Formats: sequence, structure tokens, C-alpha cells
Amino acid sequence: MKLIKLIVPSLLLTTFIVASCSKELETHTPISNDPTVPAQITDVTVLNGSGKATISYKLPNDPNLLYVKAVYTITTGKQYETKASYYNNSLVVEGFADTLEHEVKLYSVSRSEKQSPAVTVKIKPLTAPIWDVYRSIKIEDAFGGYNLTGVNASKANISIIVTKPNVFNEYEIDNNKSVYTNIDSILSKIRGLDTGNYRFGFLVIDRWGNKTDTMYKVVKPIFETQLDPTKFSSLVLPGDAPQVTNGAALQYAWDGRLGWPYTSFTNQVPGGSGPHMITFNTGALAKLSRIWIRPFPEGTRYYYLTTMKRFEIYGSDNPNLNGALDNTWKLLGSYTVKKPSGLPYGTDDANDQTTAAAGFSWEIDLSAPKVKYIRIRCLENFAGGTAQSINELKVYGDPR
Repeated sequence: MKLIKLIVPSLLLTTFIVASCSKELETHTPISNDPTVPAQITDVTVLNGSGKATISYKLPNDPNLLYVKAVYTITTGKQYETKASYYNNSLVVEGFADTLEHEVKLYSVSRSEKQSPAVTVKIKPLTAPIWDVYRSIKIEDAFGGYNLTGVNASKANISIIVTKPNVFNEYEIDNNKSVYTNIDSILSKIRGLDTGNYRFGFLVIDRWGNKTDTMYKVVKPIFETQLDPTKFSSLVLPGDAPQVTNGAALQYAWDGRLGWPYTSFTNQVPGGSGPHMITFNTGALAKLSRIWIRPFPEGTRYYYLTTMKRFEIYGSDNPNLNGALDNTWKLLGSYTVKKPSGLPYGTDDANDQTTAAAGFSWEIDLSAPKVKYIRIRCLENFAGGTAQSINELKVYGDPR
């Protein structure tokens, strides 16, 4: 039996500690000295939800009532309190990781902090979000790592903890691979792993410390290397857009040089208003992983003029030489470039420039077949036209 050594992330611990201490530090002075015990709430109803329950009630007609308090114990054994002011007639108790029946004690509390006898209700929470997320997790081998996907339909604050064995063969948390999120569609792409077998553990926890079982998965990263650009060659097919005539050339896209004129730059007018295409031969039949593209900057502006905004990449092992984008071509992916700052057209901030200068890696569909020829089709550039410019590109995959 493997020893699971769980080290809760420091941020999460901090949150728990702060939450815990806040209860102990409450030193509010009652705003009234009235010793009258408030009346109990009545007409209590329960609506069970995922890992929680909403409790509704009728407030007593008591001018000294300040709030209603629920006291309950969650799956971990820890007791919690939830309060709702006299402006509300419901409250939510949450943090349950099971679907068992639980008791909740409800108290009316006066302005002098006198509380009524408890009204006890029973709740029976539905399946907690951590279990729904856990059961939806899928791990898929990828180039240089793996892809983790999951569904968090309730958008709960959860953590997918990734564990790996240390030198003592004890499993401990890998914070760099763990996921902390509240989005509904979870995608984590881990890269940088060499080929080999890696055994990881995956479990889901929430902010109350509830945790699921651990599933183990052996990941086998797919081999990835940069295709040799010295073997690349231009292949201008009928219908491909011509290059501008003042120095740019298609083959400059993989020559390793930046700036003008070492750029592939199609000519908008003679290329027509339809999507501009360029085609080249990589010289190797390969299963592609990604294509890195650095846009050509106009001065310091990258998200400008002919920089591709929406585009497609196609691949083929034996294209039709008549230039038709027919079934000899396979769509490898559709992509959109987004400016990080969201600033208006023609204005890039420093982060925009740094991001674009580093280039963008566009991933290829893992199910795509091996290809030798690549075609890039610009649907829209940042100026609203269809011409395209590529300062430099690199192609990655497995050519073996």
C-alpha cells in the first residue's frame, strides 16, 4: 500500500486558518442587554443541493431578533456555523462530501446574543462537486507530457491535486502540476517531460478539506522534436497568395532570422479578398504536435496590419497539385490570436509586445494523421483583410 503524503498548499492552509481564527476572535459586544430569549423560527423547509442544502424558514415576530444561526458538522468532523441576518429567511449550509443524512441546529439570536432553543432539521446533500469533478477527470498522453480534462459543472472552488513518488517512493504533492480553479471546463496541459513512464496520483479536494479517493495513472509522454528547417522548401500551389515584391519571401519564414525582409508576407491586392494561403514542404513525414509562429512587427506593433488574427492550418502527406483545398488536406486546427491587453487596434502595451515577440505555439489535434506538407490559411488579419505575414515559424512533432 502506497503511503500518501498530502501537503495542503500553503494558500489553501492560510485560507482555512484565517477562517478558523475569525470565529475565535469575534469579541463583538451585544448591542442590547435585553435578557429575553427570542422565539424560534418556524415552517422550516430544506432544499438539498450538491454538497450543501438551502434551509428556508419563517422568522419570529420579534423586534429583538438579529440573526439566525445554523450549527452543523461536515464530513471531516469539523463543526461550522452559518448566520443569516433578520433581513433574510433562508441560509445555506455547505461543505458536505457525502450524501448521508446530517442534522442542522437552527437558533434565533437576539441583539443581546441570547439564542433560542434549537430547531433541529435533517438534510441529505446531493453528490458533492469534488466527486463529480473526480469522476470526470481524464488523462491523455500528449507530446512532452499529458493533458488533464475535467468538468466542474457547479463552478465550485476545487483543487485537483497531482501527486508523484519521491525518492522514498512516498507520494507527495506536485504543486506545479496541481490545478486550483472554479471554472466549469478544466484543461491542464503539462509539458516538458522526457519520454518514459511516469506514475501520478490525482485527487480532488475542496476548501473544507474534503477529499476524494486517489486515482493513479501511468503517463507516457509522446516524443517531440523540432523538425529540421533546412529540409523545408516552398511549394507554391495554384491559388496560393503571392508574396509582396519588395523583399519578402516564403522561405524566410523558417530561415531563423527576424525583422525585414526576412519574412513571409503575402500581397493583399493581387492575392484577392479571399483567405490567403501559403504552402510548404517540411521534408519529413511526421505526426505534428505544434507549430510556433512569431508575427512580423510593424515597428513595435505586433497586433497590426497583416498579422494573422484568425487562421487555419492544414496538413497533407500527398497534396493535390491543382491547389484545391480538397480531401488530400486535413484540417489540423483553427486558431485565433488574442491581444492580452485588449487595447484598441494599433496600440500594444509592453506585455502585448513581449508576448508576441516570444511567438505563439499552436497545438495540433492529437488525432491528426502524419503529414509532410503544411498549408496556412489566413481568414482575417488585424487590419480586417486576409493577407498574412509570418516573421518566423518552427514545426514540432515526431518524424520517426
